[in-house]
Amino acid sequence: MPPFIHATAEVSAEATIGDDTRIWNHSKVREGATIGSECNIGQNVYIDFAVSVGSRVKIQNNVSIYHGVTIESGVFIGPHVCFCNDRIPRAITPDGHLKSAADWHVSPITVGYGASIGARSVIVPGVTIGRFAMIGAGSVVSRSVPDYALVYGNPARIQGYVCECGQKLQSVELVDEQLTGYCPTCDRTLTLFAQELASSH
Repeated sequence: MPPFIHATAEVSAEATIGDDTRIWNHSKVREGATIGSECNIGQNVYIDFAVSVGSRVKIQNNVSIYHGVTIESGVFIGPHVCFCNDRIPRAITPDGHLKSAADWHVSPITVGYGASIGARSVIVPGVTIGRFAMIGAGSVVSRSVPDYALVYGNPARIQGYVCECGQKLQSVELVDEQLTGYCPTCDRTLTLFAQELASSH
């Protein structure tokens, strides 16, 4: 099925929208943005130029996604999340002139496959959020998040690890440089092949 775009949404003719994607009222998608198939874009969402969104992504109301962001497939973004793109924001140059596009230095953000970002979180420029990571509501993510990590707070810090189903892993331990944890919901043990997960904990 072709995408559904609400009558009040503003979607650039130069944006690419996948099949079965729904874009709801008062949202804006700018030129060069790419949104995959089967996405749900809530009301009053802003997707800046050249932003990349994968398939089966859920973006809740009032989310702002600025230039330089890449969101992989299967990601959940809660309401009022803001993705920033400039680590040193100024409206004017040192001599007092209004900054132009040439004066901005964008620091990219990547959100990995299956990750979830809780409501009202702020994602600081230049970070990568790993696959199936989970960001608690109201967090300020100022450094990169490993795969499967559960982080929250200001600044967000690792508070554990989660399964692909979203439940917090139990019995997390490092064995032979492999981090493992047990999910009671799925009744299975996940092995996370990354030494940096343990060193970040």
